[in-house]
Amino acid sequence: MGESVKRLGIMGGTFNPIHYGHLVTAESARSKFGLDQVIFVPSGHPPHKRLRDNSDAEHRAMMTLLATITNPAFTMSRVELDREGYSYSYDTVNYFREQYGDGTEIFFITGADAILEIFTWKNAAELLRICTFIAATRPGFDLGDVHKLPEGWQDRIQLMRIPALSISSTDIRRRVHGGDTIKYLLPEAVENYILKQGLYL
Repeated sequence: MGESVKRLGIMGGTFNPIHYGHLVTAESARSKFGLDQVIFVPSGHPPHKRLRDNSDAEHRAMMTLLATITNPAFTMSRVELDREGYSYSYDTVNYFREQYGDGTEIFFITGADAILEIFTWKNAAELLRICTFIAATRPGFDLGDVHKLPEGWQDRIQLMRIPALSISSTDIRRRVHGGDTIKYLLPEAVENYILKQGLYL
């Protein structure tokens, strides 16, 4: 399965809904780190995040599929949606290690702000050993804070600056609920899906 994929990116998130900020981050990581493929993994039951105003998991999966289908380097996995119980990044990374084999190097793409909380994650030290983290900066985030992590952990974290797109899923849901436009904040196919399904109203 992983013979042609030597460098694999994993992009996790609730994707409620997925938007251009997510896509720009994934494409920037693919380009900068020479990733052969980026797998988007909609979260099932994240232990650190309560899914407020959460659309059905199937809607999040469909929106993620619609947003990524036009990029041949992007794909989507249901591994966390179909897993019972909490969704831990450690379990997800190990799942893809088994699927792709030892010949594939795994990169976990996340926001730089989330990196500062990594020591609270399940098996954090082991997770940093088995994959490299790509920490994407967000508007207003101080990159210097990343260097506050324990010594040795910083070597497994690559910082990546991305264009300052101040787009959030929370704001998109708020806009839909208030009757405001969401055009150009996310792919047109996702916008149409949200409107047709009556999500976030």
